[in-house]
Formats: sequence, C-alpha cells, structure tokens
Amino acid sequence: MSDITITRDGRIATVSFDRGTPANPLSIGLMRDLTAVARSFEDDASLSAVILTGRADNFCLGFDLRDAQTQALPQIPLAERRLALQVGARMCRAWEQIEALTIAAIDGWCVGGGVALAVSLDLRIAAPSSTLYVPEVERGLNMSWGSIPRITNLIGPARAKRVIVLAEQVGATQAEHWGLLDGVARDGAVRAAARAKAEKAAGLPPVALRMCKQGINAYANALAPLASHSDFDQFALAHASEDAAEGIAAFLQKRDPRFSGR
Repeated sequence: MSDITITRDGRIATVSFDRGTPANPLSIGLMRDLTAVARSFEDDASLSAVILTGRADNFCLGFDLRDAQTQALPQIPLAERRLALQVGARMCRAWEQIEALTIAAIDGWCVGGGVALAVSLDLRIAAPSSTLYVPEVERGLNMSWGSIPRITNLIGPARAKRVIVLAEQVGATQAEHWGLLDGVARDGAVRAAARAKAEKAAGLPPVALRMCKQGINAYANALAPLASHSDFDQFALAHASEDAAEGIAAFLQKRDPRFSGR
C-alpha cells in the first residue's frame, strides 16, 4: 500500500492516497488497497471519524484508463471481467459501511470514480477552486459503482441527470448549494475544515453516533441495491461498445468524439 498513508490521532483516522501524479487516478490495485483500508476499521470500536484525502492539487481524476489491468479487461474471460469490474463498487461499499463518520477532504478536481468514492462517504468538504465532474457518459460509458442512487439521494433526480447524464462540471459553490458538498473551505484549509468536523464527531457519544448514522443510511439507501445491482454488467456492455472505444480514444487524443450508437 505504498500509495496510501494512514495516520491516527485519538478517535480520528486520516487516510491519504497519492499515486504520484497530478491526476491521482484510481487503478484496480489502488482500489483494492482502499477497500482493505476501509475494512480494517470494522472492528475498531474506538474510532469516531475517518478523513479521506487525495493529493493537495487534485483529489482524484477518476478510474485509471491507462492502467495495464484496466486495458487488459476486454481480453480476459467474461467471468473474470465481471469480478474485476466489481472492484470499484466493493471499494465504495466498504467506505459507506464504515460505522464511524466519514469525511472526504477534496482539493482541486474530483472526477468520475473520484466522485463515486466521495459520495460513498458521509460528508464532503472542498476548496472554492474545486470542481466535481462525472464524464462517463461523454466517454461512452455508464456511471457505476453504486453511485447513481447515492448522488440522487444528495441532489435529487433532475440535478443528478445534469451531473451524470449531461456531464455538467459543478464548481464548489454550486455543489454546496445543491447538497453535493457539505462545506467549502478556503484554498489550503480543506483538511483543517475536515478535521474540525471529525473533532466534533470525536467529542460525541460514539455508540449513539454510530447508531444514528446506521439508521439514516438504512432509510436513505433502502432501494439503492435495486437501482445499482447490475451497473457493473452495464459497464461491461458499454465498455465493449464502439462508442466507448471512440469516447476513450477521443479523450486520450484530446479531440471531440464521434458517437454512432454502436
């Protein structure tokens, strides 16, 4: 887990991931490691809050399309590909299931899979210069990892369509107004603002905090598995399409895509 740093201070844990490049993308290996980190908190009764951060310049620019394991997906057997495509969903589910309060501290851009990860946490705090962007449909793909019901819970169906279907880029001020963010701190102070929320949680009765969080999530997410149970299969279907090949190629070549519906 060389890309992940974990620090602990009393009832608060901070997890930072950094791939060493400004894009800070989510490779399959990194997602497996982030899943393991989230699950490592399962038996920690003393924990009240977990802060998740990316890099200081960008939180995360999404799923790593250049990763060797990602590029090999079309060539591996379907049964193995289906398992590989569930890695992101398992990561997000593991972070959602942490019983302590979870807070994403977002600097810079938060894109695609980075948004999917951030909305699986309880709260999100960003800098004024931050932007959230879900470009999957623009790449010929679907938005998966269980993120559609989570985003819809936060901002409602019409705004979710603007974010996911129309791929509108949402600045921090607008994202806070919509409910996609829970706070905007000045540039350079995002992690301190997240820490202040974590300290508030750490000062509360830990069992009551966990029970109330669990109750809220149970109500808000009651139908979420029905909405997203097959989104990884939808991704496999979309990923095999000519439109996905064109969308990804256009992105990598920095040109406008030409979609055909094939």
